[in-house]
Amino acid sequence: MNIELFIEARKQLGLSQSELSEGICTQATLSRFENNGQIPALKILLKLCQRLHISLGDLFPKVEVKDSEVVKAMDQIEFFLITSEYGKANEILETIDIDQVEEAQALVRYYYLKGFILFFTEAPVMEVMFVFDQICMEEVSDSTIFRLLAFTGMGMIYMREKDNRKAEFYFNKVLAQIYHYPIFKMEDTWRVLHIVFESAVFFAWNEELEVSNALLHYAITICSDNHVTYYLARAALQLAKNAITGKEDSAVILELIYDARAYAKINRNRIALKELAIMEKEIKEKSHDRKSQKEATSDTRK
Repeated sequence: MNIELFIEARKQLGLSQSELSEGICTQATLSRFENNGQIPALKILLKLCQRLHISLGDLFPKVEVKDSEVVKAMDQIEFFLITSEYGKANEILETIDIDQVEEAQALVRYYYLKGFILFFTEAPVMEVMFVFDQICMEEVSDSTIFRLLAFTGMGMIYMREKDNRKAEFYFNKVLAQIYHYPIFKMEDTWRVLHIVFESAVFFAWNEELEVSNALLHYAITICSDNHVTYYLARAALQLAKNAITGKEDSAVILELIYDARAYAKINRNRIALKELAIMEKEIKEKSHDRKSQKEATSDTRK
């Protein structure tokens, strides 16, 4: 409640507490309201406001419309983050005035979204790090998932900097907790999937394909259990990349590519479809070249 506005209105009219409260309530009641925030009965407060020529609504926080607009914007940003539409996500992010984000939970969500968008749009490392640091410094109840996301972001930064030891420290810290994190809302599912997927990418980069594959299959299980398809294409795509790194048979790789393509089509993930088309072409060309070499070798021996 905006008690400061109430006091300012009284002072502008040149009224003392006893003058304002006369015929409405005791001066002590008004004093407890102004000095200690003890709100009087609604009928009394309404009469006091009428005497000050302000509405009762003027005293209530003006956050409902702005917060709902901000929340809607962040919902859209988070969706584009999941579907790798980082440019679109950034366009919406730039429309949000951080000074209008007053609720603490919304603030850490804003930092989480901004940090990852900065990372994926190749912003300077120190700028990205600063945003993730702000999440870790905020003391907000129920902010565990955002801290885990911040740690994931830190790991991704060190992975980009090719600092294996520090990156692994953060990813191990995250994975020690994420398996026990409860999923109650769809947003929880998105965020857990984001952490699991990026952890899998790190372990693939670190050439620990068995760990990466286990995490990717876990991500697919989460998608299946929660009827979420957005990460299926990305998980299947990374499994195909891991198979290529592990020099699996081309038939195995192509099957993974086809699975990923089917998921990508369902979600209209143009970015994944484009990357998969390139991968498929490369695998088929390599397979054809190997077959031609084998036939040429066979003919030579004859």
